[in-house]
Amino acid sequence: MSGGLDSGMAAGILKERGLAVTGIFMRLAPQSRAAEEKARKIAKLLKIPFLVFDLRKEFKKKIINYFLEELRKGNTPNPCVFCNEEIKFGLFFEKAKKLKPDFMATGHYAKLRKRRRDIRVLKAEDRTKDQTYFLWRLSQKELKRALFPMGDLIKEDVKKKALKKGFPIFPYSESQEICFVLGKTEDFLKKNLKTKKGKILDEKGKILGEHQGLWFYTIGQRKGIGFGGGPYYVIGKEVKKNILIVSKNEKLLFQKEIRLKKVNWLREIKLPLKVKARIRYGQKETLARVYAKNNKTFLEFEKPQRAITSGQSAVFYQKDELLGGGVII
Repeated sequence: MSGGLDSGMAAGILKERGLAVTGIFMRLAPQSRAAEEKARKIAKLLKIPFLVFDLRKEFKKKIINYFLEELRKGNTPNPCVFCNEEIKFGLFFEKAKKLKPDFMATGHYAKLRKRRRDIRVLKAEDRTKDQTYFLWRLSQKELKRALFPMGDLIKEDVKKKALKKGFPIFPYSESQEICFVLGKTEDFLKKNLKTKKGKILDEKGKILGEHQGLWFYTIGQRKGIGFGGGPYYVIGKEVKKNILIVSKNEKLLFQKEIRLKKVNWLREIKLPLKVKARIRYGQKETLARVYAKNNKTFLEFEKPQRAITSGQSAVFYQKDELLGGGVII
């Protein structure tokens, strides 16, 4: 239980179904205290046991440090994907084993459907809230012990049901993109990575200005580059030389083929495979082909995609089913 509306409602739904439910809060970051109190109040309302796991040390090591190290390498990481694998469905469940649970439930908006040989992950009924994009690192072992009670629900209906249940009236906000960043991401990076000035060049090698650190920029960015005469778009980074490359030519941001690492499939598949793919959360899926060559995995789009960014997740679907994904190189 995160202290949010969705995880609280998930616990309530499971109790209504007759399951014995224990609410567990993960203490992950300094700002967790307020959320912890919200989760505790919801558990009290539902009349279920409530526990707290202090995972701040492990979360900092596995997720926050990973996030910062990827930025140092010039990438734009997606920490939520690896938090689901490493913390929520990994370390958390291992620590919960002392309770001898049958399942672990979360407030994710996603569906699970059991087949004869495996469990499939499908998009949520509420497509505006669908969170399958963040679940591509999971395995069948983890899926067999998972429950997603919110998958068949619409968020607006969930809010109405919560009010009828008498949930404490908090100013429920939607989940932050990066839960451990309070305030502006730029301020968080200045505190943890400092500044590291370097040259800004155009695609022809002309010096245009000076940047404050490559981690403050992402591919496709237009605002905040720091000089006039534009618009300029960030089209690349030379990390070893600490150079930011920009261009007025937006067409340079488009490409059709990318290479992937850390590829994971939620069930058995055969390559090559036609899929619908997303290269960022909230993006509309587009037709593509996943194939292997020389023991490397590639994703080739039917149409060129804008601002493909290293470190982000490319996630694969067929119809409503989440098949897997990989990290963009």
